[in-house]
Amino acid sequence: MLTIAYARVSTDDQVEHSPEAQRRRCAEYARSKGLDTPRFLSDEGLSGKNLDRPAMQELIALIEADQVGYLIVWRIDRLSRDSGDVNHLLKLFEKHCVSVHSLNEGNVESVTASGRFTAGLHGLLAQLEREKIVENVTTSMHELIKAGYWLNTPPIGYDLVDNILVANDDAHLVRRAFAARAGGASYPEVARMSGLKYSTARHLLNNRVYLGEVRIKADWFPGKHDHLVTLAEFDAAHRGHVPGRRRGSDLLTGRVRCGMCGKLTAVDSNGRGQPIYRCRHRGEGCRIPGRSAAGLHRAARFGIDLLRTDDHLIDSIRLHLAGKAQRAGGAPAELGRSGALASQRRKRDKLLQLFLDDKISEDYFAEQERTLTAKINALEADHAESVEVGRQSNALVEAFERAAALLRDPDFHFDEVWDNANDKERRVLVEELIESVTIYEDRLEVTVTGAPPLLITPGEVGLRDPGTGPVVSEDRRRRSQPRNE
Repeated sequence: MLTIAYARVSTDDQVEHSPEAQRRRCAEYARSKGLDTPRFLSDEGLSGKNLDRPAMQELIALIEADQVGYLIVWRIDRLSRDSGDVNHLLKLFEKHCVSVHSLNEGNVESVTASGRFTAGLHGLLAQLEREKIVENVTTSMHELIKAGYWLNTPPIGYDLVDNILVANDDAHLVRRAFAARAGGASYPEVARMSGLKYSTARHLLNNRVYLGEVRIKADWFPGKHDHLVTLAEFDAAHRGHVPGRRRGSDLLTGRVRCGMCGKLTAVDSNGRGQPIYRCRHRGEGCRIPGRSAAGLHRAARFGIDLLRTDDHLIDSIRLHLAGKAQRAGGAPAELGRSGALASQRRKRDKLLQLFLDDKISEDYFAEQERTLTAKINALEADHAESVEVGRQSNALVEAFERAAALLRDPDFHFDEVWDNANDKERRVLVEELIESVTIYEDRLEVTVTGAPPLLITPGEVGLRDPGTGPVVSEDRRRRSQPRNE
C-alpha cells in the first residue's frame, strides 16, 4: 500500500507553505512515524475551492483503486476549502481504509463520529476563511465605489487613471450623442451622427456615469470624475421637448413626424400663406410629400373621434396594450436574462478569487475582467431596458384608459369643446390627447395617447391621395366650413 503526501498551495510567495516546504515536512513526518517513503502529489497554484485539480483527481483514483494506505497532508484545508468536499473525502477515506495524518491537526479519524466532526470542523473553518476573503474584497470594492472610484472597465469617453475616470479624446462623441438625442434624433441617427454602434449609443444615453456618478448594482453615488454632460442635458435627451427651444404656433408643432426619416417635420408655407408640414430631407432622398396643417388637424380630430365612437376599436386597443405589457414583463425572458447575469457575475467572482490566489497573472486578470464586465454591463443594460419598456407599457395602458375615459365621459362634449375653443385651449387638448401624427406617402398614422397608431387615408380628411389631384383646396374648404372648423 502506498503512502501518499499531498501538497497544495495557491500562492508562491509563502515560503513556509510552498510545495517544497510541505514535501519536506511530510517526508520528515513519515520517517518519524515509521511509514514508507511517501509518494508526492502536488497541485501548485490552484485554489482549494473544489476538487477539480489534477493531483487531487489522481489521489482519488488511487484511493478508489485501493492502492493507498496512508495519506499525509500539511493541513486539512490543503485537501479542500469547501466543507462539502472535505466530508466527501472523509467518507472516501473511511470506505477504502485510508489512514489520514495532518501535520497540524494530528491523525484524522474518519471512522469515529468525533473524528469526522473534528475534520469537518476544520473544513468549515477553511471554507469560512475563503468566504471571508471574498467578502472582505467585495466590501472593500463597494467602499471604494461609494467613495467615488471606478473599478470596472472605463466607459467610452473616459480613461481610467488610479481608479478615477478621466475624460479622453472620445468625450466629444458622448456630448455629440446627447446633443443629437436632445435635438430629436432617433437612436440609429444618434449612432450615425456620433460614429458609435447602435447598442453603444443606446447604452451611453442611459448611463448616469456621464453625470459624474458611479454605480453599485442599481444604486448610483457621486463619483470623483468630472461629468461630461449636465443634468439638464441628460434630461433633455430623455424627453421630447427641450425647455428654451422655440416652439411653433401650430397646434401640432413637435408632434408631426416623417414616416420615412422618423424625424420631426418643419412647418413651412405652400406659397399661398397656408402652413404645411414638410420633412427637412424632402428632395434629399426623402419622398414624403408635404401635408397641409389644416388637413393634419382634421386627421388628429378624426383619430380622436374614432376612440369616442368605436367600441370594437377600444376593446382591440386594450387587448393590444395588455399583450404588449405582458410581453414587456415576460417572466421567462427576464428569468433567462437574470440567470445569464448571475452566471457572468459568478464567473467574475471566480476570476477575482483566482487572482487573489495568485493562480493567474495581473495582465490576464485585467483582460478577462474587462471582457466579463463588458458582458455584465450589456446584460444590465438589457435588464434596465426591459424594466423601462415594462414601465412604459404600463404607463401607456394607464394613459390610454385616462384618455378613453375622458373622451367617452357623457358630460364631456368634445365637438362642442373643440369648436368653441381658441388655439391655446385646443393646444391643451392636443397635448393631452395626441402623441403624434406620422406622414407616409399613402397614409397618415395618428397616435392617440396610450393607443397604437390609427391608420387614416388622406382622402378621409380631405387631403390628396397619391397619384390624384387634391380632394378640395384649403381655401374652398374654409369657405364651405364654419369659422372654427
